[in-house]
Amino acid sequence: MVIDHICFAVKDIEESVVYWNNVFGYQRMTSTVINTHQKVKVTFLRKEGSITVKLIEPLPDNKSLLNFVAHNGGFHHLCFRCENINRTVTELTSKGLRLLAPPQPGEAFNNNNIAFLFASQGINIELIETGEKASVIADEGSA
Repeated sequence: MVIDHICFAVKDIEESVVYWNNVFGYQRMTSTVINTHQKVKVTFLRKEGSITVKLIEPLPDNKSLLNFVAHNGGFHHLCFRCENINRTVTELTSKGLRLLAPPQPGEAFNNNNIAFLFASQGINIELIETGEKASVIADEGSA
């Protein structure tokens, strides 16, 4: 497993994209995608030489995440990319992690499977098998 991205829950994706650009120099990597399973809007940010950042904004029926962002949101999860999501879920649950959401299509990853687990020390873990991101925007320098 390798870290694919870190995720922050925010009240407003568009405001947060501007903030991350102005303060940290990150650029939008993808258009905003609606993830119907997790009930969030998703966008990815990139910066050369740095880890990818994912921002999520809750949809109106995602009460727990709405509550979280009402209290300023912040760090939400750490995502690991793995070779076999089913095998990795089995391995991690055997090590004591709690399965929150079994493998299911993730719209932000072109419907490749994602899963969520909870680790000790209060860490939400997302697993993915792909490096694909939906709605990738071309690099500014490649046009």
